Amino acid sequence: MGLVMIFKGQFKKEDSFPLKVLILSVILSLIFGGVAGVGASFLFMQNLDKLGFITSNKEGWQLQKIETEKISLIEEESATIDVVKKTSPSVVSIIISKQLKDIYSSTDPNIFDDPFFEFGWPFNYRFNQPDLTPEEGLQKKQVGGGTGFIISEDGLILTNKHVVSDEKAEYTVITYDGQKYEAEVLAKDPINDLAVIKIAASDLKPLLLGDSDQIQIGQTVIAIGNTLSEFSNTVTRGVISGIGRRIEAGGYGFSEVLEEAIQTDAAINPGNSGGPLLNLKGEAIGINTAISRSGQLVGFAIPINEAKQVIESIQKYGRIVRPFLGVRYMIINKQVAEVNKLDVDYGALIIKGSKPEDLAIVPGSPADKAGLVENDIILEVNGRKINENNSLARILARYAPGDEVELKILHKGEEKIVKAILSERDE
Repeated sequence: MGLVMIFKGQFKKEDSFPLKVLILSVILSLIFGGVAGVGASFLFMQNLDKLGFITSNKEGWQLQKIETEKISLIEEESATIDVVKKTSPSVVSIIISKQLKDIYSSTDPNIFDDPFFEFGWPFNYRFNQPDLTPEEGLQKKQVGGGTGFIISEDGLILTNKHVVSDEKAEYTVITYDGQKYEAEVLAKDPINDLAVIKIAASDLKPLLLGDSDQIQIGQTVIAIGNTLSEFSNTVTRGVISGIGRRIEAGGYGFSEVLEEAIQTDAAINPGNSGGPLLNLKGEAIGINTAISRSGQLVGFAIPINEAKQVIESIQKYGRIVRPFLGVRYMIINKQVAEVNKLDVDYGALIIKGSKPEDLAIVPGSPADKAGLVENDIILEVNGRKINENNSLARILARYAPGDEVELKILHKGEEKIVKAILSERDE
């Protein structure tokens, strides 16, 4: 009726035929358009059925929930790609080189990052030392490699101590864009397997540091490193397999106890040492450090919070400042307590080493001034109990030189409280 009223007055009575044709055309268009729409909708619903968004049954079509697993997988892959793009410019390769005369004259075990160092150990280089001219002896050869990551715009790089441990070696940093820089070893942490090196560069992109206290088992992580000292910026992905691990890590000629280590199944290969372990925000939550030779995909990283104090110390003092008490000790557990018939099964037993110079108490040290003696047991520091999971070194690392700490000790079977003012530990 509305259509008739619209056109009323435009056609005369004798012109009714065109009006009828127009109305008929509109009606037919509506009919065929509806049929076409229903057909298209049916085909669309069938495609949704194939995609898994809906299902059909005798009662008709039913909407289904989108498969969240597929979407989560896509989101995680996208996040991984984004993290790698974002963080790779902050990861560097560290090349270790030595002069030929130093390589062939060495009888020390190989302590480089790559345990498959091409000469091997205990191969004695002196037995196969070639006849080198003075000029040939000065030639340099790559003997290993590791990884590091940028922590300041002006060229500070964090890595593992064992990567830069050889005093006779030279270290070259290769950045993501292929630039090469000679590296200076600024400091090596006397407590942890950490070191800071410096290159003469500016406007670099530091890696964001996360909070390793917030990590959870099962969390997705990404490792980036100079795999096998040959394949730079290699990316692997996995999960956090465990936290708070206490392991003794080492290579040929060195060993070190890592406390509160992060365990991951992200592949960490020789050459990855010193590289970052990242979360899906692109933050470094650990420093890749060690792998298990007896297991598959069992790697360990130092929590990034352990390194923050080192970084702050370098930026403030130009060196790593650590507190020093001045005792040699062993951690007591149930087995140690039973064997030695001790009154307690926790604490730090002050003992001397196997060599005459390995004294139990360093003369003139804070411990010496506080009156501690050999065979004393330090039970607590400022109320914090010492045990296998909370060593004396780890507790003291929370303090700075000059801080006064209260020690609960067991001296000849009696508990005592003594106070000590911590000094600065030499590297």
